[in-house]
Amino acid sequence: MAVSGHGPKVSASQVDAKQAVRMKGHEAGKSDREVILAALETLLSPVILFFVLGALAAAVRSDLSIPEPIAKGMSLYLMAAIGLKGGVQVSSVGFSVDMASAAVAGLVLSFSIPVLAFALLRSWGQLDRLNAGAVAAHYGSVSIVTFVTASEALTRAQVPPAGYMVAVLALMETPAILTGLLLAQNGFARARPQGAPGGHLWREVFLNGSVVLLLGAFAIGLVVGKAKYEAIAPVFTTGFSGILCLFLLDMGLVAMRRLRESRAMTLRLASLGIALPLINGTIGLAIAVFLGLGVGTTAAFAMLAASASYIAVPAAMRMAMPKADPGLYLSMSLAVTFPFNIVIGIPLFSALAARFAG
Repeated sequence: MAVSGHGPKVSASQVDAKQAVRMKGHEAGKSDREVILAALETLLSPVILFFVLGALAAAVRSDLSIPEPIAKGMSLYLMAAIGLKGGVQVSSVGFSVDMASAAVAGLVLSFSIPVLAFALLRSWGQLDRLNAGAVAAHYGSVSIVTFVTASEALTRAQVPPAGYMVAVLALMETPAILTGLLLAQNGFARARPQGAPGGHLWREVFLNGSVVLLLGAFAIGLVVGKAKYEAIAPVFTTGFSGILCLFLLDMGLVAMRRLRESRAMTLRLASLGIALPLINGTIGLAIAVFLGLGVGTTAAFAMLAASASYIAVPAAMRMAMPKADPGLYLSMSLAVTFPFNIVIGIPLFSALAARFAG
């Protein structure tokens, strides 16, 4: 049957096909709008706004501050909570192929990302080998606070990452340190301070407090399971978001003050502090999409790749490469990349994950 008229005849099947194309385009446009709205909602979440408040307070030189013991206590609480919840989730669903593939991909990324970062820091950033190796190690490792913030934002968006991502996080913490040492051409024996026993560095790397607490809490969650976790859930679940808001208020203060006081930062290095998380996060996103991970897990994996350590790696670098400039690698990771990821990276990669992994 054909549709008659003065113009060329069009079959009913052709009309249906055109309508299907229009409907598909409409649905795609609607999906894109939903992704954008979800990204804006993440950007305006309480945890990110508290970080912005801290940064603004430091920028105007307010005397607002959180005592160091309280900040450390909040950090311990957040790591224990995220580890526990991850272990409980894995105990509920069991180990899977996705968990194994994500773990292997995370290890490979942690070993390889410093190579790319090192090349850019040497060429565009114009750093010497020693400092380029030290900074590159930070970008191959991960930021626990960035991951926790991303997990909270994704959970609020009803696409929480898989519980096993806590284990992937812990696995990605240390390999980059070894790559950074090799890139700086300071073998282990020459990297440590004279007279310092070699075991001290390995102890710093593998028995770092954050790694021990994360893995320990993860193991406890695996053992106790969901039923027994309910008894302590009011402490580790109900209060989690509020503690995270206060912790990010403190991080906003610290990051802005570090940036304001830094004398080692150049425009080239600041641009790399933004470019590296975009490049690394995109690589992580592509790998997660290829592995077929869920939306929340894909976004979390991308954020792990995009983040830069400012706790575990600086401690190891002080021992391994004492001549590297701590003002340089702390300013880049904490004062540039961390704020960028919190304010822009999390909503950006969450939106991209919803678009390509959904």
